[in-house]
Amino acid sequence: MRKNNWACFLLILAGIVIGGFIGSLFPDTWLNYGSSFGLTGPLELNLGILTISFGLSIHITIASIVGIVIALVIYHFL
Repeated sequence: MRKNNWACFLLILAGIVIGGFIGSLFPDTWLNYGSSFGLTGPLELNLGILTISFGLSIHITIASIVGIVIALVIYHFL
């Protein structure tokens, strides 16, 4: 039986979100240790009557990595 890639993607996203939530519940523990990277300031495109801002910042914590690993284990047993 072939596994669904969309299910894997959604499980990984859920693991990231739940891991980030758990990390925010315990802000002074090792679970919330991590790194941020991305665009530090938004990139702006001014078209005169319309201004568009682009930005992306990713914050990876140990809790999110644990969430990803748990999601992959769950996907393996589906």
